[in-house]
Amino acid sequence: MRRILNIPILREILRPLGQIIIFISASGLILSAIVLIISLLLRNSEVNQVTVERYGMSLFMYTVVNLPQVLIDGVTIGFVYASVALGYTMVYGVLEFINFAHSEIFAVGGFIGLELLIFADGKGWFGGAPLWIAYGWLLIAILLGAVFAGLTAVTMERLAYRPLRNAPRLVPLISAIGVSFILQDLIRFTESVTTGQFYRVFPTFGNFDERMGLGSFTVAGQSVYMNIQVKSMIVIVGSIIMVVALNYVVNATRLGKAIRSTAQDRPTASLMGINVNRIISMTFLIGGLLGGAAGVMFAMKFTRIDPFVGFFPGLRAFTAAVLGGIGNIVGALLGGLVLGMLETFAGSYLSVFTMGAFGAEYKDILAFAILIIVLIFRPHGLLGEQVGQKA
Repeated sequence: MRRILNIPILREILRPLGQIIIFISASGLILSAIVLIISLLLRNSEVNQVTVERYGMSLFMYTVVNLPQVLIDGVTIGFVYASVALGYTMVYGVLEFINFAHSEIFAVGGFIGLELLIFADGKGWFGGAPLWIAYGWLLIAILLGAVFAGLTAVTMERLAYRPLRNAPRLVPLISAIGVSFILQDLIRFTESVTTGQFYRVFPTFGNFDERMGLGSFTVAGQSVYMNIQVKSMIVIVGSIIMVVALNYVVNATRLGKAIRSTAQDRPTASLMGINVNRIISMTFLIGGLLGGAAGVMFAMKFTRIDPFVGFFPGLRAFTAAVLGGIGNIVGALLGGLVLGMLETFAGSYLSVFTMGAFGAEYKDILAFAILIIVLIFRPHGLLGEQVGQKA
């Protein structure tokens, strides 16, 4: 095993996979332990009686029976947030600048990929086609959405950010907010002119909505079943591929070394022969590619998007990046998984534990409250910033 880890290529592929397993296991175990302890503390309360009357089982058993599915859903949402957060953390790592327009880059990719699939569905190309054709079209849509989003990000950097690179830090931040509004309205205008519709719905084809059984087990006579939608599995696998690929590019290639050098010291990197402007453009391109691919997978997962679809996922992804340690690629992954699991656990158990006083709509309050608590004690996030790394 040590010989394998000494090979740079394999090390940069296997290390993030190991980190993913550790993060999922640790966050899942901690949150599961918390809700199980709460259910045990409430076993003699009115909450337990209400749960028995409503579901025919104790509060503890209700928590256990639903726990595996809650974990699966939390991991899925967490990977969505992590894949979007990678774009935020890439740009911040090089420029120490929050690209608030990244959420609209995410939306551009989602619309481009979705429009391609809607066009193909309208032509009847999915009807009766083999299953591999459906997956092929989905892959093409993801790649096309990623390419368009990446080119949009590069154009945005060239026109709106590069002229302000030496301006006070607040100026490009305001520019990013302006670009965000411009892209939102461009998407809305384009859709109104070409389709006349505000909402776009992911077409039904393939087997993406089917559920795959992951097994079952029995606890105190209660059968617990685990399953996952095919499209959720695609989101997880796609996000893992993006994380591993980004980690490899940044840590095991010449481009990655140039990116890390630019992040550490731009003037010195320029003196050493690195074209800083090109490296920054490549950073925006990579971030845009990741955001665009995430946008298509988000459209597939949640089936419907609109021109403002990037706002809330972008806000949560930015929160995930800050929670994990903005500027830190591994931190973006950890932050996304933790935030996704927090939201899913709160949405599943908060209403039951409070007898409806606080419903699933309060899950964001809980997630952001925990973010504030983490930042009070660890201002740089769970893993800390990695803005400058040794090249």
